Amino acid sequence: MFDLLIRNATLPDGRTGCDIAVRDGRIAAVEPGIDGESAATIDAAGQLVSPPFVDPHFHMDATLSLGLPRMNRSGTLLEGIALWGELRPTLTKEALIERAIRYCDLAASKGLLAVRSHVDVSDPRLVTAEALLEVRDLVAPYLDLQLVAFPQDGYYRAPEAEAALTRALDMGVEIVGGIPHFERTMEDGARSVEALCRLAADRGLMVDMHCDETDDPLSRHVETLAAQTVRFGLQGRVAGSHLTSMHSMDNYYVSKLLPLMAESGMAAIPNPLINMMLQGRHDTYPKRRGLTRIPQMMEMGIPVGLGQDCVMDPWYSMGTGDLLDVAHMAVHATQMGSIEDKRALFDAITVNSARIMGLDGYGLEPGCHADMVLLQARDVTEAIRLRPNRLKVIRRGKVIAETAPERSRLSLDGRPETVDPADYAPVNAS
Repeated sequence: MFDLLIRNATLPDGRTGCDIAVRDGRIAAVEPGIDGESAATIDAAGQLVSPPFVDPHFHMDATLSLGLPRMNRSGTLLEGIALWGELRPTLTKEALIERAIRYCDLAASKGLLAVRSHVDVSDPRLVTAEALLEVRDLVAPYLDLQLVAFPQDGYYRAPEAEAALTRALDMGVEIVGGIPHFERTMEDGARSVEALCRLAADRGLMVDMHCDETDDPLSRHVETLAAQTVRFGLQGRVAGSHLTSMHSMDNYYVSKLLPLMAESGMAAIPNPLINMMLQGRHDTYPKRRGLTRIPQMMEMGIPVGLGQDCVMDPWYSMGTGDLLDVAHMAVHATQMGSIEDKRALFDAITVNSARIMGLDGYGLEPGCHADMVLLQARDVTEAIRLRPNRLKVIRRGKVIAETAPERSRLSLDGRPETVDPADYAPVNAS
Protein backbone atom coordinates (compact mmCIF):
# COMPACT_ATOMS: atom_id res chain seq x y z
CA MET A 1 0.00 0.00 0.00
CA PHE A 2 1.44 3.36 -1.07
CA ASP A 3 0.60 6.80 0.30
CA LEU A 4 0.82 8.40 -3.16
CA LEU A 5 1.23 7.09 -6.69
CA ILE A 6 2.07 9.37 -9.61
CA ARG A 7 1.26 7.74 -12.95
CA ASN A 8 2.69 8.35 -16.43
CA ALA A 9 5.34 10.95 -15.64
CA THR A 10 8.16 12.23 -17.80
CA LEU A 11 11.39 12.63 -15.83
CA PRO A 12 14.14 15.24 -16.31
CA ASP A 13 16.51 12.64 -17.76
CA GLY A 14 14.05 11.97 -20.59
CA ARG A 15 12.42 8.78 -19.34
CA THR A 16 8.72 8.68 -20.15
CA GLY A 17 5.77 6.67 -18.89
CA CYS A 18 7.21 6.38 -15.40
CA ASP A 19 5.26 5.81 -12.21
CA ILE A 20 6.53 7.18 -8.89
CA ALA A 21 5.41 5.45 -5.69
CA VAL A 22 5.64 7.15 -2.30
CA ARG A 23 5.54 5.61 1.15
CA ASP A 24 6.25 7.30 4.50
CA GLY A 25 7.44 10.52 2.90
CA ARG A 26 10.04 8.87 0.68
CA ILE A 27 10.12 7.57 -2.87
CA ALA A 28 9.58 3.81 -2.79
CA ALA A 29 9.89 3.06 -6.53
CA VAL A 30 10.34 4.76 -9.90
CA GLU A 31 9.49 2.59 -12.88
CA PRO A 32 6.79 2.03 -15.50
CA GLY A 33 3.62 0.18 -14.49
CA ILE A 34 3.99 0.00 -10.71
CA ASP A 35 1.46 -2.42 -9.21
CA GLY A 36 -0.20 -1.78 -5.92
CA GLU A 37 -2.89 0.22 -4.20
CA SER A 38 -2.42 3.81 -3.11
CA ALA A 39 -4.25 6.19 -0.80
CA ALA A 40 -3.95 8.91 -3.48
CA THR A 41 -3.13 8.87 -7.20
CA ILE A 42 -2.06 11.66 -9.54
CA ASP A 43 -2.13 11.24 -13.31
CA ALA A 44 0.81 13.22 -14.68
CA ALA A 45 -0.52 12.65 -18.23
CA GLY A 46 2.98 12.51 -19.69
CA GLN A 47 4.06 15.82 -18.21
CA LEU A 48 7.30 16.61 -16.43
CA VAL A 49 7.88 15.62 -12.82
CA SER A 50 11.04 17.18 -11.42
CA PRO A 51 12.72 17.24 -8.07
CA PRO A 52 12.07 20.63 -6.44
CA PHE A 53 13.87 23.75 -7.53
CA VAL A 54 16.83 24.82 -5.40
CA ASP A 55 18.11 28.38 -4.94
CA PRO A 56 21.73 28.37 -3.73
CA HIS A 57 22.03 32.16 -3.45
CA PHE A 58 19.45 34.53 -1.98
CA HIS A 59 19.12 37.47 0.44
CA MET A 60 16.04 36.76 2.49
CA ASP A 61 16.71 39.51 5.02
CA ALA A 62 16.27 42.10 2.25
CA THR A 63 13.52 40.48 0.21
CA LEU A 64 10.28 42.40 -0.41
CA SER A 65 11.81 45.59 1.03
CA LEU A 66 11.67 47.49 -2.28
CA GLY A 67 11.28 51.25 -1.71
CA LEU A 68 12.59 51.17 1.87
CA PRO A 69 13.86 53.74 2.67
CA ARG A 70 13.69 54.89 -0.97
CA MET A 71 14.20 53.60 -4.50
CA ASN A 72 17.58 52.85 -6.06
CA ARG A 73 17.69 55.67 -8.63
CA SER A 74 20.99 54.75 -10.27
CA GLY A 75 20.23 51.04 -10.35
CA THR A 76 23.78 50.26 -9.27
CA LEU A 77 25.12 47.69 -6.85
CA LEU A 78 26.79 50.38 -4.75
CA GLU A 79 23.63 52.46 -4.34
CA GLY A 80 21.81 49.28 -3.35
CA ILE A 81 24.43 48.63 -0.66
CA ALA A 82 24.11 52.23 0.52
CA LEU A 83 20.31 51.95 0.67
CA TRP A 84 20.56 48.74 2.65
CA GLY A 85 22.95 50.50 5.02
CA GLU A 86 20.30 53.18 5.60
CA LEU A 87 17.55 50.61 6.15
CA ARG A 88 19.53 48.24 8.36
CA PRO A 89 19.41 50.27 11.64
CA THR A 90 15.60 50.43 11.39
CA LEU A 91 15.06 46.71 10.86
CA THR A 92 12.93 44.87 13.37
CA LYS A 93 12.79 41.16 13.95
CA GLU A 94 9.05 41.13 13.39
CA ALA A 95 9.24 42.86 10.00
CA LEU A 96 12.08 40.63 8.84
CA ILE A 97 10.16 37.49 9.78
CA GLU A 98 6.95 38.71 8.12
CA ARG A 99 8.66 39.45 4.79
CA ALA A 100 10.69 36.25 4.84
CA ILE A 101 7.64 34.06 5.51
CA ARG A 102 5.74 35.75 2.69
CA TYR A 103 8.64 35.02 0.35
CA CYS A 104 8.94 31.40 1.48
CA ASP A 105 5.23 30.90 0.80
CA LEU A 106 5.70 32.34 -2.70
CA ALA A 107 8.74 30.13 -3.26
CA ALA A 108 6.86 27.00 -2.25
CA SER A 109 4.07 27.80 -4.69
CA LYS A 110 6.71 27.86 -7.43
CA GLY A 111 8.15 24.49 -6.45
CA LEU A 112 11.20 26.11 -4.84
CA LEU A 113 11.71 24.05 -1.68
CA ALA A 114 15.34 24.74 -0.74
CA VAL A 115 17.05 28.12 -0.37
CA ARG A 116 20.48 29.25 0.79
CA SER A 117 20.19 32.78 2.15
CA HIS A 118 23.01 35.15 2.99
CA VAL A 119 22.36 36.97 6.27
CA ASP A 120 23.98 40.37 6.74
CA VAL A 121 25.93 40.35 10.01
CA SER A 122 27.44 43.83 9.66
CA ASP A 123 25.06 45.22 12.30
CA PRO A 124 26.27 43.91 15.68
CA ARG A 125 22.64 43.75 16.88
CA LEU A 126 22.35 40.65 14.67
CA VAL A 127 18.61 41.15 14.38
CA THR A 128 18.82 39.66 10.88
CA ALA A 129 20.37 36.44 12.18
CA GLU A 130 17.87 36.19 15.03
CA ALA A 131 14.95 36.64 12.63
CA LEU A 132 16.10 34.21 9.97
CA LEU A 133 17.06 31.53 12.46
CA GLU A 134 13.44 31.70 13.64
CA VAL A 135 12.21 31.65 10.04
CA ARG A 136 14.34 28.57 9.36
CA ASP A 137 12.44 26.70 12.06
CA LEU A 138 9.04 28.03 11.02
CA VAL A 139 9.36 27.00 7.37
CA ALA A 140 11.12 23.67 7.98
CA PRO A 141 7.94 21.64 7.32
CA TYR A 142 7.84 22.87 3.72
CA LEU A 143 11.20 24.45 2.83
CA ASP A 144 14.86 23.76 3.62
CA LEU A 145 16.59 27.04 4.53
CA GLN A 146 20.36 27.34 4.87
CA LEU A 147 21.92 30.50 6.32
CA VAL A 148 25.25 32.15 5.50
CA ALA A 149 26.93 34.61 7.86
CA PHE A 150 27.59 37.41 5.39
CA PRO A 151 29.64 40.51 6.36
CA GLN A 152 27.96 42.80 3.78
CA ASP A 153 30.17 45.80 4.64
CA GLY A 154 33.39 43.79 4.67
CA TYR A 155 34.90 41.40 7.19
CA TYR A 156 37.71 43.86 7.96
CA ARG A 157 36.12 47.03 6.61
CA ALA A 158 33.15 47.06 9.02
CA PRO A 159 34.33 47.82 12.57
CA GLU A 160 32.60 44.98 14.44
CA ALA A 161 32.08 42.48 11.60
CA GLU A 162 34.68 39.93 12.77
CA ALA A 163 33.10 39.52 16.17
CA ALA A 164 29.55 39.68 14.83
CA LEU A 165 30.19 36.97 12.25
CA THR A 166 31.60 34.65 14.89
CA ARG A 167 28.61 35.32 17.16
CA ALA A 168 26.22 34.56 14.28
CA LEU A 169 27.92 31.18 13.78
CA ASP A 170 27.64 30.53 17.53
CA MET A 171 23.89 31.29 17.26
CA GLY A 172 23.43 28.58 14.64
CA VAL A 173 24.09 30.19 11.26
CA GLU A 174 25.81 27.31 9.51
CA ILE A 175 27.89 28.67 6.59
CA VAL A 176 30.78 31.15 6.47
CA GLY A 177 30.40 34.01 4.00
CA GLY A 178 32.59 36.87 2.82
CA ILE A 179 32.93 39.72 0.35
CA PRO A 180 36.66 40.18 -0.34
CA HIS A 181 36.28 42.62 -3.25
CA PHE A 182 34.49 45.07 -0.93
CA GLU A 183 37.40 45.35 1.49
CA ARG A 184 39.45 48.55 1.40
CA THR A 185 42.42 47.00 -0.40
CA MET A 186 43.18 43.93 -2.48
CA GLU A 187 45.47 42.81 0.34
CA ASP A 188 42.68 43.04 2.89
CA GLY A 189 40.45 41.10 0.53
CA ALA A 190 42.98 38.29 0.26
CA ARG A 191 43.48 38.31 4.05
CA SER A 192 39.73 38.01 4.58
CA VAL A 193 39.53 34.97 2.30
CA GLU A 194 42.30 33.26 4.22
CA ALA A 195 40.83 34.12 7.64
CA LEU A 196 37.31 33.03 6.72
CA CYS A 197 38.46 29.75 5.17
CA ARG A 198 40.53 29.06 8.30
CA LEU A 199 37.46 29.78 10.44
CA ALA A 200 35.34 27.37 8.36
CA ALA A 201 37.99 24.66 8.53
CA ASP A 202 38.30 25.02 12.31
CA ARG A 203 34.53 24.71 12.75
CA GLY A 204 33.92 22.09 10.05
CA LEU A 205 31.63 24.43 8.07
CA MET A 206 30.98 25.23 4.43
CA VAL A 207 32.03 28.48 2.76
CA ASP A 208 30.05 30.63 0.32
CA MET A 209 31.64 33.96 -0.60
CA HIS A 210 30.43 36.83 -2.71
CA CYS A 211 33.52 36.93 -4.86
CA ASP A 212 34.54 39.51 -7.46
CA GLU A 213 31.03 40.91 -7.98
CA THR A 214 32.48 43.74 -10.04
CA ASP A 215 33.36 44.69 -13.60
CA ASP A 216 37.01 45.11 -12.60
CA PRO A 217 39.05 42.41 -14.40
CA LEU A 218 41.80 42.81 -11.80
CA SER A 219 39.51 41.68 -8.98
CA ARG A 220 40.84 38.14 -8.72
CA HIS A 221 39.87 36.93 -5.28
CA VAL A 222 38.39 33.76 -6.78
CA GLU A 223 41.98 32.65 -7.39
CA THR A 224 42.74 33.13 -3.70
CA LEU A 225 39.52 31.36 -2.72
CA ALA A 226 40.43 28.34 -4.84
CA ALA A 227 43.95 28.23 -3.39
CA GLN A 228 42.73 28.52 0.21
CA THR A 229 40.14 25.82 -0.46
CA VAL A 230 42.98 23.41 -1.19
CA ARG A 231 45.18 24.72 1.62
CA PHE A 232 42.54 24.14 4.29
CA GLY A 233 41.18 20.88 2.85
CA LEU A 234 37.77 22.38 2.06
CA GLN A 235 37.26 20.63 -1.28
CA GLY A 236 33.57 20.16 -2.01
CA ARG A 237 32.57 22.63 0.74
CA VAL A 238 33.29 25.97 -0.95
CA ALA A 239 31.32 28.09 -3.40
CA GLY A 240 32.18 31.37 -5.07
CA SER A 241 29.08 33.44 -5.81
CA HIS A 242 28.66 35.93 -8.67
CA LEU A 243 32.26 35.86 -10.07
CA THR A 244 31.26 38.62 -12.51
CA SER A 245 34.77 40.04 -12.94
CA MET A 246 35.57 36.89 -14.93
CA HIS A 247 33.42 38.29 -17.74
CA SER A 248 35.96 41.12 -18.12
CA MET A 249 39.15 39.10 -17.63
CA ASP A 250 41.47 38.31 -20.50
CA ASN A 251 41.32 34.81 -21.91
CA TYR A 252 44.92 33.92 -21.05
CA TYR A 253 44.40 34.54 -17.34
CA VAL A 254 41.11 32.66 -17.36
CA SER A 255 42.83 29.72 -19.07
CA LYS A 256 44.89 29.40 -15.86
CA LEU A 257 42.09 30.26 -13.47
CA LEU A 258 39.48 27.72 -14.58
CA PRO A 259 41.76 24.67 -14.10
CA LEU A 260 42.67 25.97 -10.63
CA MET A 261 39.00 26.26 -9.73
CA ALA A 262 38.29 22.79 -11.09
CA GLU A 263 41.22 21.25 -9.20
CA SER A 264 40.14 22.91 -5.95
CA GLY A 265 36.68 21.32 -6.08
CA MET A 266 34.97 24.65 -5.51
CA ALA A 267 31.56 25.43 -6.98
CA ALA A 268 30.32 28.53 -8.79
CA ILE A 269 26.99 30.28 -8.22
CA PRO A 270 26.18 32.90 -10.87
CA ASN A 271 22.98 34.92 -10.51
CA PRO A 272 21.90 35.74 -14.07
CA LEU A 273 18.98 38.09 -13.36
CA ILE A 274 20.85 40.36 -10.99
CA ASN A 275 24.23 40.06 -12.72
CA MET A 276 22.66 41.20 -15.99
CA MET A 277 20.88 44.06 -14.23
CA LEU A 278 23.73 45.43 -12.12
CA GLN A 279 26.91 44.85 -14.12
CA GLY A 280 28.17 47.06 -16.93
CA ARG A 281 26.51 50.13 -15.38
CA HIS A 282 29.54 52.32 -16.05
CA ASP A 283 29.85 51.23 -19.68
CA THR A 284 28.44 53.20 -22.57
CA TYR A 285 28.82 51.03 -25.68
CA PRO A 286 30.07 48.37 -26.22
CA LYS A 287 28.32 47.37 -22.97
CA ARG A 288 29.39 44.31 -21.01
CA ARG A 289 26.88 41.68 -19.97
CA GLY A 290 28.72 41.05 -16.72
CA LEU A 291 27.62 37.44 -16.32
CA THR A 292 30.44 35.03 -15.50
CA ARG A 293 31.66 32.33 -17.89
CA ILE A 294 29.03 29.68 -17.26
CA PRO A 295 29.57 27.48 -20.37
CA GLN A 296 33.33 27.38 -19.90
CA MET A 297 33.02 26.47 -16.22
CA MET A 298 30.59 23.68 -17.06
CA GLU A 299 32.99 22.36 -19.69
CA MET A 300 35.74 22.26 -17.05
CA GLY A 301 33.54 20.20 -14.73
CA ILE A 302 33.14 23.00 -12.17
CA PRO A 303 29.78 22.54 -10.39
CA VAL A 304 27.50 25.44 -11.39
CA GLY A 305 24.29 26.34 -9.59
CA LEU A 306 22.16 29.33 -10.56
CA GLY A 307 20.72 31.65 -7.91
CA GLN A 308 17.82 34.10 -7.76
CA ASP A 309 19.79 36.46 -5.46
CA CYS A 310 17.10 39.12 -4.98
CA VAL A 311 13.36 39.66 -5.22
CA MET A 312 12.03 43.22 -4.88
CA ASP A 313 14.77 44.74 -2.74
CA PRO A 314 17.27 47.65 -2.96
CA TRP A 315 19.22 45.87 -5.71
CA TYR A 316 16.47 44.40 -7.88
CA SER A 317 12.94 45.70 -8.35
CA MET A 318 11.66 42.54 -10.02
CA GLY A 319 11.60 38.80 -9.30
CA THR A 320 9.00 36.09 -8.86
CA GLY A 321 10.68 33.37 -6.82
CA ASP A 322 10.70 31.22 -9.96
CA LEU A 323 14.04 29.53 -10.70
CA LEU A 324 12.84 28.88 -14.26
CA ASP A 325 13.05 32.67 -14.79
CA VAL A 326 16.70 32.41 -13.78
CA ALA A 327 17.41 29.58 -16.21
CA HIS A 328 15.46 31.38 -18.95
CA MET A 329 17.67 34.47 -18.55
CA ALA A 330 20.78 32.28 -18.52
CA VAL A 331 19.83 30.78 -21.89
CA HIS A 332 19.79 34.25 -23.43
CA ALA A 333 22.69 35.85 -21.58
CA THR A 334 25.08 32.94 -22.16
CA GLN A 335 23.72 32.05 -25.62
CA MET A 336 23.24 28.48 -24.38
CA GLY A 337 20.40 27.68 -26.76
CA SER A 338 20.93 24.04 -27.66
CA ILE A 339 18.89 21.21 -26.19
CA GLU A 340 21.96 19.97 -24.29
CA ASP A 341 22.65 23.47 -22.99
CA LYS A 342 19.14 23.87 -21.66
CA ARG A 343 19.31 20.51 -19.94
CA ALA A 344 22.53 21.62 -18.29
CA LEU A 345 20.89 24.84 -17.12
CA PHE A 346 17.92 22.90 -15.75
CA ASP A 347 20.40 20.84 -13.74
CA ALA A 348 21.87 24.13 -12.47
CA ILE A 349 18.56 25.03 -10.79
CA THR A 350 17.94 21.53 -9.44
CA VAL A 351 20.51 18.76 -8.92
CA ASN A 352 23.68 20.88 -9.15
CA SER A 353 22.43 23.39 -6.59
CA ALA A 354 21.25 20.56 -4.33
CA ARG A 355 24.77 19.09 -4.40
CA ILE A 356 26.36 22.48 -3.73
CA MET A 357 24.09 22.90 -0.69
CA GLY A 358 24.70 19.32 0.42
CA LEU A 359 21.00 18.52 0.59
CA ASP A 360 20.26 15.11 2.03
CA GLY A 361 17.82 12.81 0.25
CA TYR A 362 17.33 15.03 -2.79
CA GLY A 363 16.31 13.52 -6.12
CA LEU A 364 13.90 11.17 -7.85
CA GLU A 365 15.48 7.87 -6.92
CA PRO A 366 14.10 5.27 -4.48
CA GLY A 367 14.97 6.30 -0.95
CA CYS A 368 14.95 10.04 -1.68
CA HIS A 369 12.55 12.39 0.03
CA ALA A 370 9.23 12.51 -1.82
CA ASP A 371 9.68 16.16 -2.80
CA MET A 372 8.54 16.80 -6.38
CA VAL A 373 7.04 19.28 -8.79
CA LEU A 374 4.58 18.42 -11.56
CA LEU A 375 4.90 21.03 -14.30
CA GLN A 376 2.68 21.82 -17.27
CA ALA A 377 5.48 20.93 -19.66
CA ARG A 378 6.59 17.84 -21.52
CA ASP A 379 10.32 18.07 -20.79
CA VAL A 380 12.98 20.31 -19.25
CA THR A 381 13.60 22.34 -22.39
CA GLU A 382 9.92 23.17 -22.65
CA ALA A 383 9.86 24.02 -18.94
CA ILE A 384 12.60 26.63 -19.42
CA ARG A 385 10.93 28.02 -22.54
CA LEU A 386 7.43 28.32 -21.10
CA ARG A 387 8.10 28.71 -17.36
CA PRO A 388 4.81 26.86 -16.97
CA ASN A 389 2.40 26.46 -14.10
CA ARG A 390 3.33 24.18 -11.22
CA LEU A 391 0.34 21.86 -11.32
CA LYS A 392 1.34 20.11 -8.08
CA VAL A 393 4.07 20.82 -5.54
CA ILE A 394 4.73 17.83 -3.29
CA ARG A 395 6.65 17.87 -0.01
CA ARG A 396 7.37 14.58 1.76
CA GLY A 397 4.64 12.92 -0.26
CA LYS A 398 1.91 15.48 0.42
CA VAL A 399 0.58 18.06 -2.04
CA ILE A 400 1.29 21.51 -0.54
CA ALA A 401 0.46 23.70 -3.56
CA GLU A 402 -1.64 23.40 -6.70
CA THR A 403 -2.10 25.63 -9.75
CA ALA A 404 -4.65 25.15 -12.50
CA PRO A 405 -3.33 24.42 -16.02
CA GLU A 406 -2.82 27.46 -18.21
CA ARG A 407 -5.21 27.49 -21.15
CA SER A 408 -6.75 30.30 -23.13
CA ARG A 409 -10.29 30.09 -24.52
CA LEU A 410 -10.76 31.59 -27.98
CA SER A 411 -13.94 32.92 -29.53
CA LEU A 412 -12.78 33.14 -33.14
CA ASP A 413 -14.63 31.49 -36.01
CA GLY A 414 -12.84 28.48 -37.39
CA ARG A 415 -10.19 28.44 -34.66
CA PRO A 416 -9.70 25.97 -31.79
CA GLU A 417 -11.67 26.70 -28.67
CA THR A 418 -8.66 26.49 -26.37
CA VAL A 419 -4.95 27.21 -26.63
CA ASP A 420 -2.39 25.33 -24.56
CA PRO A 421 1.11 26.89 -24.78
CA ALA A 422 2.67 23.44 -25.12
CA ASP A 423 0.72 22.81 -28.33
CA TYR A 424 2.99 25.22 -30.21
CA ALA A 425 6.28 23.38 -29.78
CA PRO A 426 7.79 21.63 -32.81
CA VAL A 427 7.59 17.85 -32.67
CA ASN A 428 11.40 17.49 -32.53
CA ALA A 429 11.94 20.29 -29.97
CA SER A 430 13.47 17.91 -27.46
